[in-house]
Amino acid sequence: MSGKARTVATFPSTRIVPASGGVPVEVTLIAQLGHGVGDQMYASACARQRAHPAFIDALDEPSTQLGGTDFAKGDATALYTFSVGPQGHPFHRHAGHRVFTAVSGSSGAQLRFSTATPDELADDPAQFVRALHHVNVPPDCLFTVRFNGETWHQFAPRDPSGRHPALFALSCHTNELGGELAEATRQHVLAGEASIPLLTELLPEHVVAWLAKAAPRLADVPTVSLALNVRPDSLQSALCKRIRGGLGRLRSFTSQWRRAGGFLSETGTRLPVQPLAKLPDDSLLRSQLADAYQHEDMFQLELSDPALAKKGATRLLSALLDGFLLNPPSSVSRLMALRNTLVRPLGLRTSTLGCPVSSLLSSRVCERFDQRFPVLAQMIDESGHHAQVILGADDKHLRFRSCIGVRIVDGRRIELTLGTRVHCTNLFGHVYIALIERVHRHHVSPAMLRMAAEHAFVHTAARQDLDLRILAT
Repeated sequence: MSGKARTVATFPSTRIVPASGGVPVEVTLIAQLGHGVGDQMYASACARQRAHPAFIDALDEPSTQLGGTDFAKGDATALYTFSVGPQGHPFHRHAGHRVFTAVSGSSGAQLRFSTATPDELADDPAQFVRALHHVNVPPDCLFTVRFNGETWHQFAPRDPSGRHPALFALSCHTNELGGELAEATRQHVLAGEASIPLLTELLPEHVVAWLAKAAPRLADVPTVSLALNVRPDSLQSALCKRIRGGLGRLRSFTSQWRRAGGFLSETGTRLPVQPLAKLPDDSLLRSQLADAYQHEDMFQLELSDPALAKKGATRLLSALLDGFLLNPPSSVSRLMALRNTLVRPLGLRTSTLGCPVSSLLSSRVCERFDQRFPVLAQMIDESGHHAQVILGADDKHLRFRSCIGVRIVDGRRIELTLGTRVHCTNLFGHVYIALIERVHRHHVSPAMLRMAAEHAFVHTAARQDLDLRILAT
């Protein structure tokens, strides 16, 4: 077959309109990526895909569901990744509409679509070939595809040698209940059990058998070749394809040396911490160092969460103490490292934790809160709505006591407090407090309370919710 290339001013694209008048197939090129990036991305993305809890390897199209439906809130969409390797995959179709964005391998990809209807195939299997169209996508290319899920389709690499994959894709199912679903399949989708294999229908056996005997030559199938930087089927295009293929194999090989996972950094909304003008009347800190103290502060953070409040003050305080241990502010940790270096020659006490809670690392035999945390004193009221602990230590230059408390108010509001008293035992202690008091009052204590609370009641809850959603898929 002959053809002529023409220049377009925007994204190169093509539309295949079914003879039946159905939804057309649309393929659009977006960008040409670096040489060999397609194979490299395929290798690294497939490694992450395999590690996902929802990974499924079926029908030569490994896939995973990244985001599922929420029919209770009116959301019928779903998001998947899928990959097609060097062997390609069989012709198939889906019931619903499909939209996906993909990166082709470093030899390019051939997208094959047949718009033949089931009735047409039942009457004459040859109609499959009469309605067949191919779209060639260049190597290392970002592109999009839209089509009615009832369209038969097959994706394969342009290089039949098996050295390059076809593509890696991110696919949006605009309606998981779209199209004509069998009742059993529909119930699986409604139950949140959808997957790409579940929603896939392979080409009928009689058509497969007919194709095995009368497969069309590729040159006889109507084909559109899309390109971005050079004309398709030109000498420059062939040279570029060869270079990209070689670099793709190299970059795919070297990507195996790299760690396939990723990173997650959580910031979220900063919980507001407020200083209190005085200690609460029932604070345990009032009984500590009562004879003489040179520094006193109290900070409070409020949460409003009825479900969290139902857990009781004891469990919440235990979680908060864990937060101090597991999520210290990095800035405070750096300050403590500097302090330890400066005071170690003086024989003063050192700790990796900020001073208000540093005694949580103590190994001495003492009273234990929740059978875990070393404390100097503790109090839990009869209602279980207020729990407090006293931490602290004595050093050569000063003595300090800290009070950490959790109070539940009106069954929904939760008050978290961190207060400190310091008694200086000598001149050096007075100088030391004068030097650190401002940073302690304006940064150390507020930051420690905030980070502990975020770990205990914000980030942990979010991770548990994510785990539950993953288990449900």
